[in-house]
Amino acid sequence: MVYRQLETRQWQDLDEAHYLHPFTDHKALRSSHSRVAVRGEGVYVWDTEGDRIIDGLSGLGCVTIGYGRKELVEAATAQMTDLSFCQSFFNTSHPAAIRLAEKLVQITPEGLNHVFFQCSGSEANETAVRAIRRYWKLKGQPDKRMIIAREKAYHGSTQVAASLSGLPDMHEAGGDLPLDFITHVGTPYAYRNKPEGMSDEDFGELAASWLEDKILELGPENVAAFYAEPAQSAGGSICPPMTYWPAIQKICRKYDVLLAVDEVVMGFGRTGKWFGSFYYGIQPDFMQLGKGLTSGYLPLSACLMSDRVADVLIEDGGEWAHGYTYSGHPSCCAVALANIEVLQSEGIVERAEAELVPHFEAKLAEFVDHPLVGNVRSVGLMAGIELVANKATGEAFPFEQRVGNQCSVEALKLGLAFRDNGDTMALMPPLVMTIAEMDEMFAIARQAIDATAKKLGIM
Repeated sequence: MVYRQLETRQWQDLDEAHYLHPFTDHKALRSSHSRVAVRGEGVYVWDTEGDRIIDGLSGLGCVTIGYGRKELVEAATAQMTDLSFCQSFFNTSHPAAIRLAEKLVQITPEGLNHVFFQCSGSEANETAVRAIRRYWKLKGQPDKRMIIAREKAYHGSTQVAASLSGLPDMHEAGGDLPLDFITHVGTPYAYRNKPEGMSDEDFGELAASWLEDKILELGPENVAAFYAEPAQSAGGSICPPMTYWPAIQKICRKYDVLLAVDEVVMGFGRTGKWFGSFYYGIQPDFMQLGKGLTSGYLPLSACLMSDRVADVLIEDGGEWAHGYTYSGHPSCCAVALANIEVLQSEGIVERAEAELVPHFEAKLAEFVDHPLVGNVRSVGLMAGIELVANKATGEAFPFEQRVGNQCSVEALKLGLAFRDNGDTMALMPPLVMTIAEMDEMFAIARQAIDATAKKLGIM
């Protein structure tokens, strides 16, 4: 292939000259240089230097069934051969989108019978917000416009999705954000937010009560929806107590607030169940899917809507002036169908729950006593290992020290993609990982944390 005709440094020079990366300090990149990936197989990725890296992140939480699955390549090839593109405007449809919509309705929580397709999670969340606003207008309640999301949430990078996200850096980068109809409440982050001596069960209910407080502050007649991930990934692997979501749903029903659940990361097996909503017992009005929908092989997302919402949009709304050129792209839909077939036929989600999750949890428990580790938390195959300056008090490192980034760099040297969300180190491995591969991943993670602790003088 052409990329093998260039040396690594040549690729890096071209990269720095022309390619703007997401969430990147490009000035710093010109000193550190990018790693140029060229091949993937199973849970491994190789770069131009021939180094093999365990993908402990599943790409960005998306490569659920691993790299190099020929079934998905063949599905894309066949669809491109038959129908390379089909727009979904002007009363036009095609079999791949129709079949995928039907399949998603079958495997997601009951009542989500309508599907809108986009390319990214950001766009899926944009779709949901526009549908929420339109729904209440059609219901004759245009003042019901406020959407409540959570601190440390991540919902994407459009103006709306960045506003939903509870990450101040994103608001600053996007200008005057969040938008005026979006506000935030505290998150069920027990390590930092739980009062001393309180049980996890009681904390789950306390964290849910923050939503009710905000609804009453704004006025229930003004609140359109509550927006949240089942568990929070980019915000620091925040896993709510099991009492949290039942309490949240009661509050939403009490005040007639729609519930939008962003499953872009948690969907397709990450929690050990097909969807985070099944794990936590959530019945949403909206569910956003992406990432694992195609296992990252092609860009596709979906916004599922309940009958309650869709019936109003369909019967009373006339034309809904919303959509994207690539909504329901045939090849992306065909790959998603093939991906779901692989997940189902090989029992990948069920095996992950029965075999991988217990081993994952046992290996994580070995980090609890590490002198650099303040907290370890997980749900399914998503974990956060939080690094702290003082284990006894939980004191965090100064932001400028970027300890998590130091640990990530150490891990990459050793052959592991180990993401730093601030100073919380995240692991989200592919669901097809073997026990031996998982042991290798954790061994490198331990070495990286040890190396970081030694540099800091903690070991």
